[in-house]
Amino acid sequence: MAKVLIVYYSLGGNTKIAAEAILKGAQGVGANVTIKNALKANADDLIDCDAVAIGTPDYFSYMAGGLKDFFDRALYSVEGKVTDKPCFVFVTHGGGGKAVESVEEMCKRFKFKEIGKPLLIKGKPDSKAEKQLEEAGRKLANS
Repeated sequence: MAKVLIVYYSLGGNTKIAAEAILKGAQGVGANVTIKNALKANADDLIDCDAVAIGTPDYFSYMAGGLKDFFDRALYSVEGKVTDKPCFVFVTHGGGGKAVESVEEMCKRFKFKEIGKPLLIKGKPDSKAEKQLEEAGRKLANS
């Protein structure tokens, strides 16, 4: 059974809803899933999982500070221990979505293997976005 970690930051709730859809998809194929707010996640969570989903809202065309804090705290502890770990990125936004670039740069720094194109969700995830997120969760769990 795959161990999937979902790390996200959310103030308005949209990114949390997106994270929960990924959780539903991964659990639906039998994965053991841990979902954590980025401020509560740590390097051990990242080392202990088989695959990771990373989510953030777009704030001023950059990832949320809470997610950046997670990356800052984890980086040196996980170097060389998460290389090629399957990763999926999702971003909620109000019309920009450029924050995805900052998250993808972090994924390259951690040497994750992105399993698909990041999902950009405008506003609250609708039923179409939720289905895409659930599929991403299934794919991540099976990667």
